[in-house]
Amino acid sequence: MDVFKGTACYPVIKIRDGEVTKTEEQVVEEIPLTIYLNGKELVTMLASSGEENYLVIGFLATEGIIAKPGDIKKMDVDIRRGIIDVETVTGETAAEKMFLKRYLTACCGKGRSTFYFANDLLTAHRITTDITLTPQEIINYSEMLEAKSHTFRLTGGVHGGALAANGKFVCWSQDVGRHNVFDKIYGRCLVEEITTSDKIIMFSGRISSEILLKVSKMNIPIIISRAAPSSLAIDMAEELGITVIGFARDNRMNIYSHPERVIGC
Repeated sequence: MDVFKGTACYPVIKIRDGEVTKTEEQVVEEIPLTIYLNGKELVTMLASSGEENYLVIGFLATEGIIAKPGDIKKMDVDIRRGIIDVETVTGETAAEKMFLKRYLTACCGKGRSTFYFANDLLTAHRITTDITLTPQEIINYSEMLEAKSHTFRLTGGVHGGALAANGKFVCWSQDVGRHNVFDKIYGRCLVEEITTSDKIIMFSGRISSEILLKVSKMNIPIIISRAAPSSLAIDMAEELGITVIGFARDNRMNIYSHPERVIGC
């Protein structure tokens, strides 16, 4: 069996309609990556191999620890050991000290309390835009993502996402971790100086509140998913000015927030 990049071959016993077959299947690879920031262990991420530099840059940027790739003085990636050493130009920052600290606040004026990470308050912001889409453009983007999702069709084990504009994908990524998809895309945008405010993001998976916050931090006004959003994600989207479109597949979709950006709604 030819093994597709990013997968590994494993023996498996299949049962189909009562018939038992021994065969081999390709399974998506998952690796632990521990980030050491300025000499201190920061976080261990579970990810697919590839684009590790984009992943780290995007992650540190969405956490407010860096603002641009130039804020990183040195980054050493050791995939064999699963260790990434990062040294920033300024050394330890306030955002680094607040990493993973929680902040309790009322959500979206509804009187319901929710938890944010403290760094979310520094980096998430309300988005305004003149971008509009037609329902057909939304379906086209969904079909384009499906067409690129070869590893998912092969293994069923990865999420895929793409930054898009003018009917084309500007960049695309996939990973076992939903959050990692966004960090890889954002990291690439920062490195290659790709603007995000005039684009949309297409995603294969569920839109949670944490995913919605990633979109806000990336300054992207519209997220389209082939799956469902959560209630908190929709509430946050209303507050942060983000259009959330779910279940965009098979010529159908649900628009959950800011429908004024979809022509005909």
